[in-house]
Amino acid sequence: MYRGLVEKLVRKNDSRILLAVIDGLGDISIKELGGRTPLEAALTPEMDRLAAGGVLGMHIPVARGITPGSGPAHLGIFGYDPVTYQVGRGVLAALGVGFKLKHGDLAARINFCTVNDSGMVTDRRAGRISTEKCVELVGMLTDIRIEGIETFVIPVKQHRACVVFRGEDLSDDIQDTDPGLTGQRPVQVTGSSESRRIVREFQEKAGEILKDRKPANFILLRGFALHREFPSIEERFGLTAAVVALYPMYRGVAGLVGMNIMKCLTEDISGQEKAVKKALDNGHDFVFLHHKPADSAGEDGNVQAKIRAIEEFDRALPSFLDFGFDVVCITGDHSTPCAMKLHSWHSVPVLIHGGPQRWGCSTAFSEKQALSGALGSFMSTDIVPLLLASAGKLAKFGA
Repeated sequence: MYRGLVEKLVRKNDSRILLAVIDGLGDISIKELGGRTPLEAALTPEMDRLAAGGVLGMHIPVARGITPGSGPAHLGIFGYDPVTYQVGRGVLAALGVGFKLKHGDLAARINFCTVNDSGMVTDRRAGRISTEKCVELVGMLTDIRIEGIETFVIPVKQHRACVVFRGEDLSDDIQDTDPGLTGQRPVQVTGSSESRRIVREFQEKAGEILKDRKPANFILLRGFALHREFPSIEERFGLTAAVVALYPMYRGVAGLVGMNIMKCLTEDISGQEKAVKKALDNGHDFVFLHHKPADSAGEDGNVQAKIRAIEEFDRALPSFLDFGFDVVCITGDHSTPCAMKLHSWHSVPVLIHGGPQRWGCSTAFSEKQALSGALGSFMSTDIVPLLLASAGKLAKFGA
């Protein structure tokens, strides 16, 4: 009933918005922390200060009880219904490294992995090999030839790469070959469709090439998807948007909705600071800033590393705030509880500072305070409308 309502009310002004995403931010109570979460245990004076002068709430990434992948989770916080706008991880990986996809290309993410002599997966990430090693292995896979198909293999970061198949009438009805757990065999690529035959042949040839390599002696394929165009964030919400992210996949999902990708001269927060400043100097009024380490720590089950990752972002926050954003939002794309070592369905804390708010209800940024915050609990797709309203970028509805 409300489809297109926000888009009809958008109005341009000079207000500038920062959307900062601490990947995997949300967590659950941890016994060793006395029932606190890593966010609650972390020393975060800067985010606490913003919370005291702003508003908190909890967002639901897709739907209650539904665990999101990174792509759907980010699309939600960009204001795109992740069920309507579905995209596979392979497309995001390819776009994130600047590969020029064509309509109908079939893309998949590659995880270099380790299998034992029995073919069981012993490490789904091959010890998180270096990006340099990834580039070397990708160079070996570029020699794979499949009749009637153009095959492109592109390095991404650490153990991640992606493959793009280009041909006629490809389909993406292919399940991931990643079993999701160690101690299991890679999922077999089965079925009679031409696309399944192509993927099966590619994986078999890759396995033969890598079989004597350690620790990356096999590949797992995830997120098969055909490329299609999405309406841009400027078309929908009137925002001239930029993304500042160190990991290619997040640049990919932002690029999918038309955000301009800002290059970071150094792969650290200092490099991101310079990129954010350049984005503003170039006239962008919306900046998506991505911080990855908290999610990686959650997937590793490393509580202290997740606390450090959150504290690292908090220490850097003043440098971003000094650029003079009118509205600042800090949240996560999803929860990655350390106890689960996986993404989860749990709601995610949200902080909004700037603009007319019902501030004074909170004293710190945490799950517990966000659960009772002034914003309440809402869908992730409501974040952009809330930011537009806070920045004075939405007109009144009706007379």
